[in-house]
Amino acid sequence: MQLVVARIGRAHGIKGEVTVEVRTDEPELRLAPGAVLATDPASAGPLTIETGRVHSSRLLLRFEGVRDRTAAEALRNILLIADVDPDELPEEEDEYYDHQLMDLDVVTKDGMEVGRITEISHLPSQDLFIVERPDGSEVMIPFVEEIVTEIDLAEQKAVIDPPPGLIDDRAEIASTRDSGDESA
Repeated sequence: MQLVVARIGRAHGIKGEVTVEVRTDEPELRLAPGAVLATDPASAGPLTIETGRVHSSRLLLRFEGVRDRTAAEALRNILLIADVDPDELPEEEDEYYDHQLMDLDVVTKDGMEVGRITEISHLPSQDLFIVERPDGSEVMIPFVEEIVTEIDLAEQKAVIDPPPGLIDDRAEIASTRDSGDESA
């Protein structure tokens, strides 16, 4: 099984180093010198990590064969992918790998069907579930404890308690109720 462990950012300096957006809880293991990583797009790799260091709270990597700023900049936005044992699970109870969350059904705590997780977007502030609704539209749901109240892998579902307006149906229901109250 393969997991995205980082995204390459901008070049740093003139000797081929790049910043990386870490997407793993184990960067010391998965992004260590000597690690060979697949890439997305695949045509950019595989890449072998030559050196790594932390500078101003950012991880900087240099890959074998990348010796100057131009070559480093050409790697920008490439995803780094590591092979992981499929039986390996996160150590913490409330941590999940992307592959565990993909295709989960999303329902509200009231049981209303929202859709299915088709993508997980890793942003600096939080992760987002990209959920495909039954009508084909998409909704983004922040993967935070206040909104995603339960992940049930056995039942293959994520239970959410969205604030008003997060998902269209709830906003429409609320506005229908509000307009109905005014006429009463």
